[in-house]
Amino acid sequence: MAQSEADSGIELTITETIQGLVESYRQMTIPLERYLFFILIPSIVFFLLSAVAAVLLDLPMMVRAPIPMLGFLAMTSAIFYPKILLSQRKRELNNRFHLMITHMTVLSTTKIDRMEVFRTLAQEDEYGELAMEMHRIVQLVDTWNQSLDDACRRRAKQVPSEAFADFLDRLAYTLGAGQSLEDYLLSEQEQIIQHYTTVYRSSLDSLEVMKDLYLSMVLSMTFALVFAVVLPVLTGTNPTMTVSAVIVMYIFVQSGFYLAIRSMAPYDPVWFHPEEYPSPIEERLDKSMYVGVGLSAVLLFVTVGGMFGVSPIALEDIFFFLDSVPLPFYAVVPITPMIIPGIVFRQEEQRVKSRDEAYPSFIRALGATEGAKQSTTGQVLRTLRKKDFGALTPNIDDLYKRLNMRIEPTAAWRFFTADCRSYLIQTFSEMYLIGREMGGSPKQLGELIAANMNQVLQLRQKRNQATTTMVGLLYGITAASTFAFFIGLQVVNILADMSLDLNAGSRLDVNSLINTSVYNIPLIEFLLVVIIMFSAMLSALMIRTIDGGHKANTYLHFVLLSWIGGVTGTFTKWMVSQFLSI
Repeated sequence: MAQSEADSGIELTITETIQGLVESYRQMTIPLERYLFFILIPSIVFFLLSAVAAVLLDLPMMVRAPIPMLGFLAMTSAIFYPKILLSQRKRELNNRFHLMITHMTVLSTTKIDRMEVFRTLAQEDEYGELAMEMHRIVQLVDTWNQSLDDACRRRAKQVPSEAFADFLDRLAYTLGAGQSLEDYLLSEQEQIIQHYTTVYRSSLDSLEVMKDLYLSMVLSMTFALVFAVVLPVLTGTNPTMTVSAVIVMYIFVQSGFYLAIRSMAPYDPVWFHPEEYPSPIEERLDKSMYVGVGLSAVLLFVTVGGMFGVSPIALEDIFFFLDSVPLPFYAVVPITPMIIPGIVFRQEEQRVKSRDEAYPSFIRALGATEGAKQSTTGQVLRTLRKKDFGALTPNIDDLYKRLNMRIEPTAAWRFFTADCRSYLIQTFSEMYLIGREMGGSPKQLGELIAANMNQVLQLRQKRNQATTTMVGLLYGITAASTFAFFIGLQVVNILADMSLDLNAGSRLDVNSLINTSVYNIPLIEFLLVVIIMFSAMLSALMIRTIDGGHKANTYLHFVLLSWIGGVTGTFTKWMVSQFLSI
């Protein structure tokens, strides 16, 4: 009975997968015939040719085996590519869904026609695929003379996002029943926020699962790499080949987990990067980057040039207190100055987050005061700028000064958001500005925006906790795996020295028992340093992806993780030598 239920469950899963794949082919933007004849069929032919080549070629099995695997990978990618595209489109629709609904609600509270709401959103390139859907609805109404509710109902059947499709269905029913767009959207706000919260938290829960899987897989790969280093002592196989094979597998595993984490992380950018409105922050960030890159170039020249006798200063001169410079230091020293832009960007990011936390109080106070006094933003800011809004206070004062200098309000707000550098502040400020220009109630706008932003800030606190946990995990794994790598390497190194000593003073051929002659210790140590650096880079990218901050945050964690690996490896070699040396 249980077996039959399991079989039926497997069949159901396979059926759903096939149906989803067929649906993805149906919703492709590329014509189906063109995709079949130019992509899918050639990939199948390539797989068949690769399989035939693997059978007919007179090459070692290690060389022939990957050939059909490459063809199979190409064919599988071609088959599932439409499904991947559909998933990406669904993710793009869900990423900014709550922001677009908030923007739509703000526009609906103004005095413009409901079709103008859709036309305005269709011109917002920032919403990406959502803006395209708004444009398609506008086209159905303007070009094909359909009613708005029929257009929404038709697009609801085409979009891959269940949340957006459900929203359009309910919107079509409500508009067809005669309810106003404003009343519907205001009543939907709580449900939209709840849906966004559910999706955000489920993404964080998925990251927790991935964290546990990543820990298990990295520990397994660490053991495999240690065995690849140590076992050739007994078997006599080429350790360089075994270590290289495990390292390649290690790289694939870590890369796969990074891509998985990147696809699961919730979309919630921290930074806003304006192009038309420069900011003093930009100059400070650029200077730190120039300094870091310049110093790294100098240290790279010292490191490489010292090895070849070109540089007047060698790495040995910098580490004069050591008998010899450890090999890991040759890799970590040149990248060390990149910690400077990492620290500067992190400090600025903390200020951006502090402004985000103060913004809901500011926008609520601004809207309530404007509504009560029935005055302009500039007059209201004359009193608000004297209140303490934390890190946002200087920016509010600058906004007041620009408005008081008779700078056009739109430009003044754009300079304000450029100085804040916050994605959320820029997005919600744009909504507030447009809502006020179109006659919306400032009090209602302020409360609506503040409620949405407060919810996002609460979710960010949970994301920060997940990031902190991941940082501790990755730093610990880096130290533990490096410790294991170099223990195995140093044990083999000591056994090699012992076998040389025993052979010199004995007639017994120790090499017949301990196969140390097959080892190229410097080359294996170099490979271990390579995997440490690669692991540090991917770990830093994982932290940045989960954190959602600026890309330059990667430099800080990359340098720290690299130094942890380098110092741990050096200390492990010294410690094992002290305990096992004879």
